[in-house]
Amino acid sequence: MSIDTRKIGILGGGQLGRMLIQAGQLMNLDIVVLEGDTQSPAKQVSNRQGGHVLGSFNDPAAIKELAGRVDILTVEIEHVNVDVLEEVERDMGGRVQVSPSPSTIRTIQDKYTQKEHLMHHRIPVARSVPLEEQSADALLSAVSNHLSGFPVMLKARKQAYDGKGNYLVKSAQEAQTAVSTLAQTAGKGGLYVEELAPFTAEIAVMVVRSVGGQVVAYPAVETVHEDSVCSVVYAPLLASDASVQSRARDVATNAISTFAGAGVFGVEMFLLADGQILLNEIAPRPHNSGHYTIEACATSQYDNHLRAILDLPLGDTQMVVPYAAMVNLLGRDDGTEEGVMKLARKALTLPGAHVHLYGKAGCRKGRKMGHVTVVGESAASVHDHVDKLTALLPSKSSSSGVVSSALAHISTLLPPSIKQVETDKTTTRTNPSHPLVSVVMGSDSDLKVMSGAGAMLGELGVEYELTVVSAHRTPQRMAQFAHSARARGVRCIVAGAGGAAHLPGMIAAMTPLPVIGVPVKGSSLDGVDSLHSIVQMPRGIPVATVAINGGVNAGLLAVRIVAAGMPRLLDALDTYKHRLEEEVYAKVDKMEKVGWEEYRGL
Repeated sequence: MSIDTRKIGILGGGQLGRMLIQAGQLMNLDIVVLEGDTQSPAKQVSNRQGGHVLGSFNDPAAIKELAGRVDILTVEIEHVNVDVLEEVERDMGGRVQVSPSPSTIRTIQDKYTQKEHLMHHRIPVARSVPLEEQSADALLSAVSNHLSGFPVMLKARKQAYDGKGNYLVKSAQEAQTAVSTLAQTAGKGGLYVEELAPFTAEIAVMVVRSVGGQVVAYPAVETVHEDSVCSVVYAPLLASDASVQSRARDVATNAISTFAGAGVFGVEMFLLADGQILLNEIAPRPHNSGHYTIEACATSQYDNHLRAILDLPLGDTQMVVPYAAMVNLLGRDDGTEEGVMKLARKALTLPGAHVHLYGKAGCRKGRKMGHVTVVGESAASVHDHVDKLTALLPSKSSSSGVVSSALAHISTLLPPSIKQVETDKTTTRTNPSHPLVSVVMGSDSDLKVMSGAGAMLGELGVEYELTVVSAHRTPQRMAQFAHSARARGVRCIVAGAGGAAHLPGMIAAMTPLPVIGVPVKGSSLDGVDSLHSIVQMPRGIPVATVAINGGVNAGLLAVRIVAAGMPRLLDALDTYKHRLEEEVYAKVDKMEKVGWEEYRGL
């Protein structure tokens, strides 16, 4: 029994084909692979009784043999023989469906033609121009006449992926070296030069479109690259402007709507400092930036690709965990598997980590040998696990080299937090880049009260930051803090209210996050004025409050708010509650033993 009896043929049998087959097995789909290696990653996991097709995905005879055995053709790599796919579509009388359409694959294969297509449809892209010939003079002429100057990115129009076919040209003196370096990759396909986009982050969105025209998009994610090869993916994208998430999805879906055919598309984009989003390039297939969807989303990109080409109802694309990351396992300089396996074995010790090894023979430098997906209840926990994994990479790829650039950009908006507070019970857990709770006050004179909130958060194992944000003396900093809090993974804000007591309300007006105001006892009105200020917030701007100088309870309330979706913290709260109960019973026992008179004197 199968969800659909039609046979699917995949051109290419690498890791993407492998994960397509694994997704198809859950629906008992019959999938045939065209690949020149009998032990390719895709064929290794297939239990198909009828066997596969041995040959190149560019060989006309092999493609036609595959087409003769299936009902639907799809691709796991875009560098296929499109002429033959068009012939199959034309000469087989519509019996074989090609998804996505050959015309779409042809347009996307040539990256400059792809750029022209996107510009024609008013999709925002970086300015680019083709070289008339593969020479330094042609490059210099293109930059001088059409672009704003160096640095620029020189790219091969065809056969470019995973860092191959890109060259950052920093000055005119590098023109000859750049052209010579890319000449072999480019071949007869030619070169083009592109204005360098001054991005703060590289982002991606997976878009799915079914044969029937249904379109869905996954959350925007951040992709961190080294030498033009994806190293780490963080999901979802954290940006200081909350609208970036929806705008990135809009750019991606608008772009895919201009192409024909069904399937999943990987849309890579640049996020600029001014918030503008430029589309970089599109892949008409499952994509590295979507691997995280297997564990982190309700429906993986592979499941949805198969649903799309079969015209089945598309699955939910929303994340089912708060945060996730994907770390690529790349071949090392020494050509051995030991470095990859060391990282994979380390991942097995980390909660929420899932190891995927592709079964490739030959661990050459830069080759994608597998990946690790990490899921977690907070950005802090996910980043912590990623740091532990990337610490095992060579020094060039240390954890500092793969830090989320969007988070790094957001953190520049905020001056350093006050150093972590140490209590008698524990050292609080602070992480300024991605805390769960922010503890803020208008002046360091409030620290004695507000440190109680930090101590409670630390005792219960909640990552937090503690800093000074004055509503009156640093209003711009306050606004930046409030607007960026959600993007940095903050889920609750505890704000001290002393003197004029404006800080909790002003922050609450600028963020959708829950805000707890702590009335701080002042020298004049003993904090009653601050309490009254908090409880008189206007309709639509709620601020919770606690007792005057109730920093500890504010921290505890923040944990209760955050714990609603985090079982670990609910357990910690239960433990804390039982400890309070035990403390009371211990006092009861002691009072009964010594009598209340003696107890009172203790």
